[in-house]
Amino acid sequence: MIRPVTTHTPTLHRRLREAADQLTEGPVSLAHLARIHGSAMHGTLLVLLATPCVLPIPGIGNVLGLALMAMALALWRGDDCSTLPRRIAEIELSAQWARRVLTILARAYEWAGRWSRQRLVRLVVVRRRSWLAGNLGLMGGVIFLPIPLGNVLPALAVVLLGLGLALGDGLAVIAGWVVAAAAVTYTVAVCAGAWIWLIAPLGVWLR
Repeated sequence: MIRPVTTHTPTLHRRLREAADQLTEGPVSLAHLARIHGSAMHGTLLVLLATPCVLPIPGIGNVLGLALMAMALALWRGDDCSTLPRRIAEIELSAQWARRVLTILARAYEWAGRWSRQRLVRLVVVRRRSWLAGNLGLMGGVIFLPIPLGNVLPALAVVLLGLGLALGDGLAVIAGWVVAAAAVTYTVAVCAGAWIWLIAPLGVWLR
């Protein structure tokens, strides 16, 4: 069972901004970005894995989408996944992209510190084969797909879920569910549109 752990968000968002200012040379590994957060926990790891997917970094969505699906599988099995897998931890970003990731994370934690509080705590207690594993795996799959702007909504959903877990805020978790539903709707709509306008006419033409 994973219980919510409240992070000291004012200190954390300042620490992330200071770390971003100090990054002058790259590359920077995800393991280093995780260490900046302090003690690792599931919520902060979800936020860390999802945030780079919002940025237009070539290929990062495929890799981190797979990482989120692997984390979902581990949660489903009840395994400990409080640290990054070695292959994911070794992924490196340029100093420029690492600064952007840290800046976005700092803004997210600053916003969370202003508006979040412990509420609806039952929604943030995660057990084996829980709702989190299914939702996380689905969002990882959507992020993995090569859909135009398809990373933004699922990554935002994972960030909200991560913030909800880290802060014990069930309302943030509900917001994550809503955004996840929007991400699935957008993905289905894009795939249906591609089938109607591209694939189906091409099949008729080839007959």
